[in-house]
Amino acid sequence: MISTILNILGSLGVFLFGMKIMSEGIQKTAGSRLRDILSYMTQNRFAGVFTGFITTCLVQSSSATTVMVISFVNAGLLTLTQSIGVIMGANIGTTLTGWLVSVFGFQFKITTIALPAVGIGLPLIFSKITKRKNIGEIFVGFGLLFLGLEFLKDSVPDIAGNPDILEFLHTYTDLGIVSVLIFILVGVLLTITVQSSSAAMAITITMAFKGWIDFPTAAALVLGENIGTTITAYLASINGNYHAKRTARAHMIFNVFGVVWMLFAFSIFIPFIDYIVPGDPYIPPYLESGDINEDFNPVTIPFHLSMFHTLFNIINVALLIWFVPQIASVVKRMVKPSKEEEDNEKEYTLEYFSTSVQPVPEIAIIEAKKEVIKMSDMMTKMLAFFYETFKNNRNIEDSITK
Repeated sequence: MISTILNILGSLGVFLFGMKIMSEGIQKTAGSRLRDILSYMTQNRFAGVFTGFITTCLVQSSSATTVMVISFVNAGLLTLTQSIGVIMGANIGTTLTGWLVSVFGFQFKITTIALPAVGIGLPLIFSKITKRKNIGEIFVGFGLLFLGLEFLKDSVPDIAGNPDILEFLHTYTDLGIVSVLIFILVGVLLTITVQSSSAAMAITITMAFKGWIDFPTAAALVLGENIGTTITAYLASINGNYHAKRTARAHMIFNVFGVVWMLFAFSIFIPFIDYIVPGDPYIPPYLESGDINEDFNPVTIPFHLSMFHTLFNIINVALLIWFVPQIASVVKRMVKPSKEEEDNEKEYTLEYFSTSVQPVPEIAIIEAKKEVIKMSDMMTKMLAFFYETFKNNRNIEDSITK
């Protein structure tokens, strides 16, 4: 039992490490384009949604996008209203990971693409050219991510050899809406523990693939993971100003509201997913005798879960995109600036540059340039005032001498 748990934790560690390396490599490679992305996302809320979606698809982490947005707001580069649109788009973009896991992780032999990716990327990492090194990190991260997923699949024990696990879960899956609430809470705790909704999604898909949980139970876990991912944004905002804290609260309101309305539509939404996605997700992988069920399709449940996750987030964005000003108004009432922050705003403070976590150095460079420009403008005005004062004093002295 202990060996199994350690194997699962080790597999998850490889998965998360691969995701981290790949995400950082993509961010470094795309860093020069972030100026254009930043200028585009400030146009309107719809542009913000599109920008959040594209950015999250590129960096493969909604947490990285959300932390980046909070840094922008904390530094004054984005307003609260603009940041809410970007966060909404990030929620849609993060569903791409589920599709990648479903397509590559359960339909193909992962090692056929993972090991060659590591083999291609490793020599590039030792290159003295920065661009090649960043590309190497992308390949190595991609390979490690899917190797971790392969290890995770092999580490999770089959239900056929562990029927007691299935019996234990059945006691919590036959309670109607209470079961949904229980597994939403489990999804929240799982995401908080691994600090990655993508990793939590991979674990959920693996458990469903192995037959531990059925499709509705896995869908409830996915809902909980949508709430759990807001914890990362909350932690990132702790050391930020009240603008950053408001952005984190808006992220939480958006995700929690989505889960609330889905609770009412859950009994309708699940059959709808069954209808539009081919295959029967309720066919178990193993027969009661313990033999492999020939009717079981390994990609059915992963595809159902990916579609559920994607449609849920798209519909949630479509519902709430019209109420961005109202969400901003609510979080402004929730988070008030402290007296110290109000006093600081009256004094000189760094307007653009932030001391919070900066996931991309390129953004810090943009902020530093803006701060230098602001400082140079202030110095120009100060020199002008000094010249006028000096000139007036000389005129006064000349008048007294005469």
